[in-house]
Parts: sequence; structure tokens; C-alpha cells
Amino acid sequence: MSWVYLILAGLFEMTGVAMINSLHKNRNWQSLILLFGGFGASFLFLALAMKELPMGTAYAVWTGIGASGGAILGMIFYGEPKDAKRIFFIALVLGSAIGLKLIS
Repeated sequence: MSWVYLILAGLFEMTGVAMINSLHKNRNWQSLILLFGGFGASFLFLALAMKELPMGTAYAVWTGIGASGGAILGMIFYGEPKDAKRIFFIALVLGSAIGLKLIS
């Protein structure tokens, strides 16, 4: 169950990051509430995951999901570059997170 919590934490981290961008574009309450809700839920699920997973593994996977997910959301929704090098390095981050899961 701790890996499910960790994946949820990463997904909520992505939500928080996307809402930072949204808040910069349109200053509204919905973006602000989703920003705090996303990061709050992210930390909650990270804390739950860390009850069973080592801190280093949990943190690395959490940041990997958040960083790569944020970059992917930027490419899909915000017109950020989609060049092969960028996609390759995002894949490396995700591959590292999967590798940590396999050895934990």
C-alpha cells in the first residue's frame, strides 16, 4: 500500500506544480485552492508512504514523479518544447524511479 501512497503523492505534486503555472496566468481562487490542496495531499501521502519505505527511496521517487510529471504536463498543456533530448531525460528520471521500486 505504501507504493500506492507514494504514487498518489507524486500525482498530487504534479497537480500542485500545474496550479502554480495556472495561478501565474489567471489569478483566481480555484487555482489557489487546488495549489494548496495538491501540495497538502502530496505531503500527506508522502508521509504515509514513508511509514514503510526508506526516506531516500520515497523522496527520490516522489520528486521523480513530480518533476517528470510537471515537465510532461508543461509539454502537453502549456506548449513547452517536446524535443527528443528532453523526452529522453524525462524517461531516465522515470526509469530511475521504477528501478528504485524494483530493488525496494
